[in-house]
This record gives sequence, C-alpha cells and structure tokens, in this order.
Amino acid sequence: MNIEEFMPIKKELQDINQMPPLVWAYIGDCIYELYIRTYLVETTKLNPHRLHIETIKYVKAGAQANFLKSFYEDLTDEEKDIVRRARNANNHHLPKNSNIEEYTYSTAFEGLIGYLYLTKKYERIKEIIEKYIIN
Repeated sequence: MNIEEFMPIKKELQDINQMPPLVWAYIGDCIYELYIRTYLVETTKLNPHRLHIETIKYVKAGAQANFLKSFYEDLTDEEKDIVRRARNANNHHLPKNSNIEEYTYSTAFEGLIGYLYLTKKYERIKEIIEKYIIN
C-alpha cells in the first residue's frame, strides 16, 4: 500500500508536535483501518461482510492495545514518548466494547500511527503493521 499517495501533509513538524495527541489518534484510526482494509482486499477473496468481520479483529480496541504492548519495547524513545502522550490524553469518551485500559492503549496505538503519518514516516508505519500485526 502506498500511503504517500494520500492527501499531502502541509503541516510543519513543530505544528504537529503541538497538536493534541487525540488529533494524532483521530487520523491514526483512519490510516490504520484503511491499511488493514486494503491488506485484506489484496490478500483475500472475502465478500464485504466477511471483510468487515476480519477487519474488526484488527481494529477493535483490545487488539490494538495488545499489538502496542507486543512491540512497545522495539519502539524508539521518540515513539515511546508519542505513545505516552497519546495514552495519557484526557479523553472524556467512555468505551463501549472495551475497558478503560484497552481504550487508552488503543488510543496510544492510533496516536502513534497518526503521528507517524503526519510526520511522513510512511515506511515506519508499514514496518510496524507488517512486522507486528499482519506477519
């Protein structure tokens, strides 16, 4: 998947660093789900309903929290800081299908993906998803 072809990012690094971490998570949620959906379309012959069912296995809060925990030690110090900031973001939303811990870690995971996307670190996103999630 060629993430570089998505809408170009025009923000400067300092502007991205000053964004609320929940904004990173907002965009990260979109990028990650699109990556997973594209991966499933390219690698399976499932009908749309089964594609949806399979996608949920990857994008639900519990799965994202577990993915993050499984590769956290392999993150750079900068990435760990991004995760920490996103995990600790003051989110007033209560999760429906997960507990608070899963929800905060899934927000941290989405925040990391969003930050990497906004800073144009597309290869790192691909590496994380392909190495730790869809290996």
